[in-house]
Amino acid sequence: MKTKLSFPLFTLLLVFLWSCNSSKTETIPGEGATVFTNVQVLPMTGEDILTDQTVVVREGKIEKIAPSEAIKVGEGATLIDGAGKFLMPGIAEMHAHIPVAQGENDSLVKETLLLYLSGGITIIRGMLGNPYHLELRQAVANGDIPGPRIFTSSPSMNGNSVTSAQEATDKTTQYQKDGYDFLKIHPGIELDAFTQLVETARAVGIPFSGHVPIAVGIDRAIEFKYASIDHLDGYIDGLVPKTDDFDPAAGGLFGIEFTEEADESVIPDIVRRTKEAGVWIVPTQVLLVRWTDTTTGAELVNEEGTQYLPSRLRFQWRQVKDNILEDNKAHPERNARYIELREALLREMEKQGVELLLGSDAPQVGNVPGFSIHYEIDALMDAGLSNFTILESGTANPARFFGQEGQFGTLVEGADADLLLVNGNPLENPKVIREHEGVMVRGQWLSREWLDSELEKIAKKYAE
Repeated sequence: MKTKLSFPLFTLLLVFLWSCNSSKTETIPGEGATVFTNVQVLPMTGEDILTDQTVVVREGKIEKIAPSEAIKVGEGATLIDGAGKFLMPGIAEMHAHIPVAQGENDSLVKETLLLYLSGGITIIRGMLGNPYHLELRQAVANGDIPGPRIFTSSPSMNGNSVTSAQEATDKTTQYQKDGYDFLKIHPGIELDAFTQLVETARAVGIPFSGHVPIAVGIDRAIEFKYASIDHLDGYIDGLVPKTDDFDPAAGGLFGIEFTEEADESVIPDIVRRTKEAGVWIVPTQVLLVRWTDTTTGAELVNEEGTQYLPSRLRFQWRQVKDNILEDNKAHPERNARYIELREALLREMEKQGVELLLGSDAPQVGNVPGFSIHYEIDALMDAGLSNFTILESGTANPARFFGQEGQFGTLVEGADADLLLVNGNPLENPKVIREHEGVMVRGQWLSREWLDSELEKIAKKYAE
């Protein structure tokens, strides 16, 4: 026999169940908070996506992440509707260049930082340092100048600036004292000076990154445990059998002249040694793709983003690209094979777990700050890397590289609020971050509308 609940008793039961459920709802003070509501969260701690979340940001930090039904936000909060959108960590540009102010004129510096922000970039690793950048790093951190978080290299360590072991010791020691984040290695340093540079860097505690001088070579560079090797510099050279007539200086731009001699079967071993040494890689693949493609100078300087550059720079890019194109006409097969070799290296690096960092080398020819990072993503997708590997190289990996895991690069409670709001699922298609809805840098929300209005001011300036 079924027992029927009387109406009053049934009503009391509903009230009880509602009160139990409502007791699980946490009320968050709204004053001073920026809140993303009903958003899908990509934390980048793995490949999971948290659905229908509320993310509370206060005083530059991620204060709370919870299901929207479990949070009630008090009055006074700034609400950002995330329905149908995805919230993820901001992107890093790990091979960037930053201008230096000309006297009191820092307009180009501010424009460049704004371009990076407009592309969803909240971290930049400046690869050609200057004392000015130490001041700029602090000014940005203080909020005096809008811009991404800055890590800066020392001034260039190259064959002209480091001509002896003693000079290597002196400059390495001084740059560490000055407060640079790492040493930037350029070509030309002789082996004895470079060996002393490495010993001193280890002694004083400053990492070194960048190019692989010819006198050093990729095998020694791996043994020396670079923090990062950029551009895959030295790797094509490392695939060439070392016969008696091998001339390491004959490789041209990042080994392109060694393409025909390169032995692809060597790739697994050189990648294994890279992994074992803990060397990180910044491919800047787009730099070489654009160097070897058939885009003309005229086409290049009319691409999206170039309207935000000074006309003199656009003119220089056009000349350089046309000169490159003239040379490329004689080597289409070589160029195609060269890109194939680089892509094979990258796939093997992903397979063996070599740590990758996202970087495009902006602003080199054709690489507009804030825009070229998306071309780099395209190039890595073309190489066959997984979407998660590509995203990780620009989010969680940079934080781990700098030893600041949990402070940025992942969307977790307590981390700095460097965030990006996009309209699609980046794990399904990383290209969606190109058309983002806005950027949050250290808790400050920069809407797409605001960024576009600032970009329009720059475009108007250079159109006059």
